[in-house]
Amino acid sequence: MITGAGAVRAFWGVAGVLVVLGTFMSEVRTLVVPRVFRPGLSNKLGRLVYHAFQFLADRFDRYETKDRILAYAGPLSVVVKLVGWLGAFLAGYAMINYGVGGLSWRASAREAGSSLFTLGFASADKSRLNAVDFAAAVTGPVAIGLLVGYLPALYAAYARRETEVTMLEARAGGPAWGPEILARYAMVNLNDQLPDLYRGWERWTADVSESHTSYPVLIYFRSPRAHRNWLIALLAVLDAAALHVAFNPSQNVGEIRMALRSGFVTLRELARTERVPYNPDPSPEDAIDLTYEEFLYGVQRMRAQGYEFERTPEEAWPHFRGWRVNYEAVAYALAYRIDAVPARWSGPRRSSEAQIDVITPVNRQPSTSRTGGITGGRGMVR
Repeated sequence: MITGAGAVRAFWGVAGVLVVLGTFMSEVRTLVVPRVFRPGLSNKLGRLVYHAFQFLADRFDRYETKDRILAYAGPLSVVVKLVGWLGAFLAGYAMINYGVGGLSWRASAREAGSSLFTLGFASADKSRLNAVDFAAAVTGPVAIGLLVGYLPALYAAYARRETEVTMLEARAGGPAWGPEILARYAMVNLNDQLPDLYRGWERWTADVSESHTSYPVLIYFRSPRAHRNWLIALLAVLDAAALHVAFNPSQNVGEIRMALRSGFVTLRELARTERVPYNPDPSPEDAIDLTYEEFLYGVQRMRAQGYEFERTPEEAWPHFRGWRVNYEAVAYALAYRIDAVPARWSGPRRSSEAQIDVITPVNRQPSTSRTGGITGGRGMVR
């Protein structure tokens, strides 16, 4: 017959088994299964880390300072998750030792830690605990090994993402802005290469959609430079594509439409991952946050660099708005959540800092002296 004390120990033993199994499933769901699950231990720990860094970053107004602080949030959340899993395993095995071995809480925790981290300095001379010790000894290295195997895949996806973002900054400056992309391509007469840009970003969005929904922590990984951001770059390319279709509907519309479609589908996938609400079927007549005056400012930037238009701004505005309504709200919500660089046309942020404008470089060409020699000059991008 089980006494009251025995029932209590049995309860803790069962609870320990559930904790160990639940923690193991949490790690497998996070590191092995390529799918997003309901918030569990790992997601809650990641949110806790990010909110802590965001709270600290909000104490500063200068964006570069905030970016340096938030750069640690994503990587450290991975480390904190490992510590959380190991702590949960330690607690679970301590409960099992207490319930099965009849040890005190202190001795149970000591034995669990000794076995989990394969130190072997504390081992009760009880055969009933041999199986528990063996299981704990296997759990520790497996938990760490899964994370070690997870990191190369994580950083490989990050590197693929940042390669295209860095190339866009080299081509169109930073922070990225849709009108600036078209303006710089027009400046150097490379409009015929815009379809290649859209095709590349269509593939990029497919890669980001797969990797960032499988490993949501990547959403919070920031670029090496403060004015470079993957989300702002995607928004800029979508705006450039929408402007292209709105002003010049006869130029490679099919390719541009596919890039736009792939882009806003990716943003919606990320919104579902982050549990950001959005309208799945907006009307082209719905209002957007971007004002017509802001739109005209971008058009003027394009016109100043020689971009050619088939439609007037008044004619193009409804078409541009009809495309932007598909992705603006989601992009703004995600940019606010990750505190992306406050570029033009990217929505509000937590602080009142003004939007950062990208500077269009002067297109200086080498000049030739009367004797035919080159006297000097400077290239387009600086």
